[in-house]
Amino acid sequence: MFPDIEYLDWLSDRPETTVHDLGSSDLRRTMPKPDGVVPPELADLPAPPEDLDLETIIAEEYDVETENVLVTAGATHANFIAVAATINGVAGGTKTDDENDENEPRVLVEKPGYEPLVQTPKGLGAVVDRFRRPAENDYALDPDRIESATTDDTECIVITNRHNPSGSRATRNTIADASRVAADHDAHLLVDEVYAPFCDSNEPSVFGGPTAVDLPNTIITNSLTKFHGFGSVRVGWLVADAEFVSRAKSVMYHVPAISGPAMALARRALYNDDHLAKQSRERIIENRELLAEFVSGRDDLTGTASPGCTYGFFQHESADGNEVSEAAWEEGVLVVPGRFFDDRSRFRLSLGLDSETVREGLDVFGSVLDEL
Repeated sequence: MFPDIEYLDWLSDRPETTVHDLGSSDLRRTMPKPDGVVPPELADLPAPPEDLDLETIIAEEYDVETENVLVTAGATHANFIAVAATINGVAGGTKTDDENDENEPRVLVEKPGYEPLVQTPKGLGAVVDRFRRPAENDYALDPDRIESATTDDTECIVITNRHNPSGSRATRNTIADASRVAADHDAHLLVDEVYAPFCDSNEPSVFGGPTAVDLPNTIITNSLTKFHGFGSVRVGWLVADAEFVSRAKSVMYHVPAISGPAMALARRALYNDDHLAKQSRERIIENRELLAEFVSGRDDLTGTASPGCTYGFFQHESADGNEVSEAAWEEGVLVVPGRFFDDRSRFRLSLGLDSETVREGLDVFGSVLDEL
C-alpha cells in the first residue's frame, strides 16, 4: 500500500485560499481561465514547426539523443517511474533475479528531504535508508556520507539539486562523485533537478543551471512547473542512458498519464525557452533579494538565503516550525512547517509569486514573527 503523503494532504487548496502565499516555490504564471486550456503567457508565442517533437526539443536542451529522453506527467511522475525502474532490478544493474528475491531493494534518500521522495519508494516496496545533509554544513551534499550509507542492496540514491528545502546547490563535480558511489554499488543516482535553474545568472548549462546528465548510472528529472511556472501543463521528463529509458518506458505502461494538449503546450513553452527563462530569471533576482533582505534584517531567524535562490529553510529563536506556520496561517500567510522535511524546528519560506505580492506577504509575516 502507498503511504499517505502528509505534506501534499496538508498543502491541498492552501495556496488558493491564503491571502499571502509564501509557501509555493514555483515561479507561478497566470493560470488559464476555468474553461480555458492555454496559459495566457503561452497564447501569443510562436508554435514550433510541426515536425519538431517534444522529445527532440528536450534532447537538444541537454545535448543528448531522443533515446535518452522520456516525457512524463510532471516531475513527480518522472520520479515515480525512475524509482520503480531502478528497484525492479533489471534497469541496467548487475544484480541477478535471485539476489533481488533474497534481499529487499533499498533506496537511499537525503535528509532533510522532500517527503514524496521518501514515501514513493516505500509505496513501491523498497526499504528507505537516509543520509544526512547537516544544517551545520549549510546542507551541502557530501558524497562521503552517501558512501557510508550505501549498501550492497541499495538500488537507488535520491538527491535534489538545488536541495529541497534549503536551496543549497551542489556542483557538477560533487554530483559526479556521488554518481561514482552509485556506480561502484551497481545502483543508480536519481537527481531531481526542478530547482537547478534557480540562479541569478544565465550559466552555460540547461535552463541556466547545472545538470547531472551523462554522468554514469545517473537519472535526472525535471518539469515545466518550478522554473518555467507552468504547473497546470503537468509535463516533465527524465533523462538517462538509453537502456534505462527503455526500461522506464516499460514501467510507464502501467501508469500512463500525459494528454495530447499538455504535450502541445509543453512543445510551445520549451520552443520559446529563451524568452520565458528571461522572465523567470528576472523574478528570481528580485525575489532572492527580498528573501535575503528579510532574513538579514531579523535577529530572531537563523538559516541561509542561498545566492540565486528564492526559498530557504529557517528557524525562529523561540518557536518551532509548526508554531510559526500556524501563527502565520491565522494571519493569512502560508509558510510550510519543517516537519514535512524531517526537521520540526524549522520552516520553509518560498518566494515564488510576483515581487509585489511577495513584498506584501513578507510585511505581514514579519509582524507574525514579532508577536512570536
